[in-house]
Amino acid sequence: MTNAATLRITEIFHSLQGESRTVGLPTVFVRLTGCPLRCQYCDTAYAFDGGDVLPIDEIKAQIDSYDCDYVTITGGEPLGQPNCLKLMAILCDADYKVSLETSGALAIENVDKRVSIVMDLKTPGSSECDKNRYENIPHLKTSDQLKFVICDEKDYLWSKAKLDQYDLANKVDEILFSPSFEQLKAADLAEWVLRDRLKVRMQLQLHKQIWGEEKGR
Repeated sequence: MTNAATLRITEIFHSLQGESRTVGLPTVFVRLTGCPLRCQYCDTAYAFDGGDVLPIDEIKAQIDSYDCDYVTITGGEPLGQPNCLKLMAILCDADYKVSLETSGALAIENVDKRVSIVMDLKTPGSSECDKNRYENIPHLKTSDQLKFVICDEKDYLWSKAKLDQYDLANKVDEILFSPSFEQLKAADLAEWVLRDRLKVRMQLQLHKQIWGEEKGR
């Protein structure tokens, strides 16, 4: 049966997952257009507008063409387009391993439970800390992931406080701390994590280590 629903898409591409628990695995990325946030370190501003309106059937056909098990729905902010929920359910039905990268500014409770959500909590250094939707936290599954992009030591201390405030280690299996690219030395963040015995996974952006700032990776 043909699905006539559409989404505005910036790009669909095949690459290595650069972050999260599936880092390094070949993955198809579906980048949706549009985002209500303007984080100061954003590296996908080209996805704020433009894009092509595509039927979900065509999107899935492009994904199928890569013969890849993993699909990441990203943006922009994917949840800004309601049909994103329909696309993820269709992909889960087709036995893809689906993850969703979301800013945490929009509601997640209607996301298919088979999807692994990778949700940001925006730090003060992002310039969008006031957009955090803390009401999302009770809707997280243990299989979901929480990500903090850390710009400086103040961001680190803020993030550490949030771990305790919301008991995040007992909410999700993976808490990800990432140094903001070119703003914080990875070695500094590593030292703070080790010093404070934090139960988090520090991660670097593998795709930037391989390809630098090249778009589409």
